Amino acid sequence: MSARVSKQEGEMAFIELALKGSPRQALFFATLAIFSGMASVSLFGPTVKLLRESMGLTPLQAGLLVAIPTLSGSLGRIPFGAWVETAGGKKPILCLLSTTTLGMAGLLALVATYPEGPPSSYYPAVLFFGLLAGFGVATFSAGAGQVSYWFPRAKQGAALGIYGGLSNLAPGLFAALIPLAVGEWGLTGAYAAWLLFSVVGMVAYGVGAKDAYFFQLWREGQGLPRWEAERIARRYGQELFPAGSVWGSSAQAARNRKTWLLVALYFVSFGGFLALTAWFPTYWGDMFGFGLAMAGTLTMIYSVLTALARVPGGILSDKVGGELALIVAFSATFLGSVAMIFARDIPWALAGAVMMALGMGVANAGVFKLVPKYLPQAVGGGAGLVGGLGAFGGFAIPPVMGFFVQQYGQQGYSSGFIVFFLLSLLCLSISWWLLLTAPKEPSEGNRSGLGGLTSAVLPAVI
Repeated sequence: MSARVSKQEGEMAFIELALKGSPRQALFFATLAIFSGMASVSLFGPTVKLLRESMGLTPLQAGLLVAIPTLSGSLGRIPFGAWVETAGGKKPILCLLSTTTLGMAGLLALVATYPEGPPSSYYPAVLFFGLLAGFGVATFSAGAGQVSYWFPRAKQGAALGIYGGLSNLAPGLFAALIPLAVGEWGLTGAYAAWLLFSVVGMVAYGVGAKDAYFFQLWREGQGLPRWEAERIARRYGQELFPAGSVWGSSAQAARNRKTWLLVALYFVSFGGFLALTAWFPTYWGDMFGFGLAMAGTLTMIYSVLTALARVPGGILSDKVGGELALIVAFSATFLGSVAMIFARDIPWALAGAVMMALGMGVANAGVFKLVPKYLPQAVGGGAGLVGGLGAFGGFAIPPVMGFFVQQYGQQGYSSGFIVFFLLSLLCLSISWWLLLTAPKEPSEGNRSGLGGLTSAVLPAVI
């Protein structure tokens, strides 16, 4: 009997020695992956002027071209975030980065064949490859899930703050870098450098990233029973484990009408952020005559401000409640949209863009403050629907703004912000209704339990 026990202990010791990775490594490689993937948000924004000239695009077609990467990136968040629950984060992220790289390779092949830009007949192909490249945006949900399983609850806020903050900075940084690369190396050289960055990021992630210990023991070759894999993973510090099917949680959330109100709010705040990050390079270039480099820099300012505003937005939401924070945020977005509509000079337009950036950043935090409050039994599914469908605004809004330009010429760049004027009013109405009908906040004794639930399931699908 003792010999059998010793043999089992030896086998378990061997298994535990085979465990690889650490929380810090997971955070580093997940952040690298999202940087590689989120670059596709800025895929066409800085270069659409060149493509529009070579392909003879209408403003509406240009708007669709700007928005197409966000379509696949936003909708892909839901299934790939759910896949993390059963496979860990590495397989979903590698699948997404591979698809993004394939899309970039296709685009490079086109611009290499036509250095001055593809002819109009290749517009559907450019859209298709942009759609593939856009799947990199969905790495956000899978990477957040991977990070959340590595870190204990007490440290998740800091870890996911680093991860989320850097990921939201990526679109603006790339919006500024791509025009510089185009000016230095041309369109072909810029796309080649972008493809190289995607490949390096994918390979580095594939080599260095590891799933949390539970997934290594349960799925990746060890084949241990779930209870045994969980027991060993707990011994090494893992606290969070997949609870079950995300799809069941999604169905429960979909039956709650407040889920769809939160989707509408996030459609304007985060979807609007993605839309303007893609649209502003064209706006600054055509409205005020800026070159690619300056237009990219101004876009970066907007994008970085929006990302940074999410941090104080979360603090404000904790202090005054998510509903009131949203009222403040969408009031700022509303005022910013008014400034953009009437902007005829650069300082006025900059002031409007800054106001919209601050409002959208605070609103992004306020929306996710309310997810566990209104959906305490379906936080994961609710956050997946809100994050995925809300981000769809990044696809839907640019073509509408392009339509204004097509109808009214240069004046349409200003009047197109009527879209945000109306959407902000709608969001203010929703936010006030939520405030007036809000349930009482949980007591301090229960708040920590809800916070633990939130940290356990929310990061996997944001």
